[in-house]
Amino acid sequence: MRRTTAHRTAALTATALSPLLPVLLWAAAPAQAHGAPTTPVSRVYACSPDGGSPSRSAACRAAVATNGAPFTAWDNLRVANVNGRDRSTIPDGQLCSGGLPAYRGLDLARSDWPSTRLTPGGTLRMTYVSTIPHTGTFRFYLTKPGYDASKPLTWDDLPERPFAQVKDPELRDGAYRLTAELPADRTGRQVLYTVWQNSSTPDTYYSCSDVVFPEKAAAAPAPSATRATAAGSPKPSSAVPTAPDGAAAGTGATGRTPSAAPVPGTAAASGAPAAATPASTPVASASGAGSGPSAPMLAGGAAAVLVLIGGATLVQRLRRR
Repeated sequence: MRRTTAHRTAALTATALSPLLPVLLWAAAPAQAHGAPTTPVSRVYACSPDGGSPSRSAACRAAVATNGAPFTAWDNLRVANVNGRDRSTIPDGQLCSGGLPAYRGLDLARSDWPSTRLTPGGTLRMTYVSTIPHTGTFRFYLTKPGYDASKPLTWDDLPERPFAQVKDPELRDGAYRLTAELPADRTGRQVLYTVWQNSSTPDTYYSCSDVVFPEKAAAAPAPSATRATAAGSPKPSSAVPTAPDGAAAGTGATGRTPSAAPVPGTAAASGAPAAATPASTPVASASGAGSGPSAPMLAGGAAAVLVLIGGATLVQRLRRR
């Protein structure tokens, strides 16, 4: 009789509690981890025992020393019941730790955290490892231009709005694979701040990934006026040396030469006064194969011949008389 009553009581109790069984089991179970970015590598993952060589960096050693313990639970950096009130819940200077004392080493202001190189305006490809699938929205922030890594990260270092967000992605092979277009105006070291607000749990996850963009190339200096003339280019007209064949050097493709420079074979070169030659007037080369005497030389020779002939005729007429 007693056994029958006991069995009935147990059955009724189980029936009454069956709708609450999942909730009771979830409350009794230890907290389970959910995820963090591994690419671009987050501080918490890089400095964890699973982070490989980055975990041995000076920044990670300092972070672990500040914590007093290693980041074994690297995928459990979460804060409950934030509900989108990130800026009023997470204090300035504690954004990377989410304000959790167990992760305070991640807030150290350093410029040597393990980092990932990115391209301005390129595509962000994030691998966010997760052990349990959840619905929710990922929001991506990038520190503003001029961010100073030597100072603690504050909300003022981040734009008011994320540059991209992804809602309810699919968990495949233990990771969310997220893509977004990066801002095109960042250079140097920056922080990629990822907020994952769950909709299937009351938790919000925070992570800092240090990234580096190429610096802008410096503008090339303007060519100096005194710089040496490139090979094959015309020399300045202020200096007109004589070429080996006797032609004036520095003459351009049109054969033009400055009026101040005398050209052999012209009246100015022979000592006779001559009008200045305009710079726009083409001047033929003074020498070269097959070139003949100039017109003044021919005229002078003809006059001399005429004088000699006239003199001989006069002498003959005087002798006849």
